[in-house]
Amino acid sequence: MKETVLITGASGAIARALSKKLENEYSIRFLTRKKEAENEFEWDLENQIIDEKAFENVSHIIHLAGANISEKHWSDDRKKQLISSRVDSAKLILNTLKKKNLKLKSFISASGINFYGTKTTDKIFTENDASGNDFLSEVVVVWEKAADEFKEQNIAERVVKIRTAVVLSKNEGALAKMMTPIKLGIGSPLGSGKQYMPWIHIDDICSIYEFALKNPEVEGSFNATAPQHTTNENLTKLIAEVLKKPLFMPNIPSFILKLIFGELADALLEGSKASSEKIQKAGFEFKFPDLKMALEDLLNK
Repeated sequence: MKETVLITGASGAIARALSKKLENEYSIRFLTRKKEAENEFEWDLENQIIDEKAFENVSHIIHLAGANISEKHWSDDRKKQLISSRVDSAKLILNTLKKKNLKLKSFISASGINFYGTKTTDKIFTENDASGNDFLSEVVVVWEKAADEFKEQNIAERVVKIRTAVVLSKNEGALAKMMTPIKLGIGSPLGSGKQYMPWIHIDDICSIYEFALKNPEVEGSFNATAPQHTTNENLTKLIAEVLKKPLFMPNIPSFILKLIFGELADALLEGSKASSEKIQKAGFEFKFPDLKMALEDLLNK
């Protein structure tokens, strides 16, 4: 009999791709705001409502829910939403499992590579480094604390936190946004362009979740970022090269991005390197460790 995996954040690119990867070996369920299929179960975070049938015979939960960091201006309300969509959603799941006296084999939570803070430095951050002190790192810290509660309260045998880099996917996310102006001939690096951009191919991030699910000895925090480091400028140039488009516009000045995006601009203008050594030492092998190879796979399909 197949083990049951419950996935939150059902509408996201990772959830959709991951479910396809797992569906032959596991019974997949989704928590979603609007039920459209038999294996979907509704929840309403604002009103703290959840369909408890979603948890019957569930062995593993993969918690991917969370409002998009770069979708809107960071007003005070938006900041609360960014935290609540990650933390309060985990708490609702935890409290429901406690109420039903259920225990998981694993709780695998999305997390962010922004844990280390948004700053441009040559330091390569590892999982042993301390958290940063800006808004995004604060989001990740409370997000991971909410995940750790599952182990601390004896609801899950283990907890895995996947500190996710920028996910490269053809049809949505950062790559899709960068491709559009490049295709129009008006693409250019952001600010100095020297800020590092930890990245990962969508196939590899899904494979990391699969790896974490199938290997019970995997526990704790892991950087989910490709081993090859790149800057915003290099990524922009490589996208243009793979698309066979010229890149002649000057860099977009930092002050313009700050005028447009406010505090969110910091996340676009600053970035550090992060190490993938821990996940590799655990036995994971990247299919797309090289950025140009990853872009060719995504853009030439």
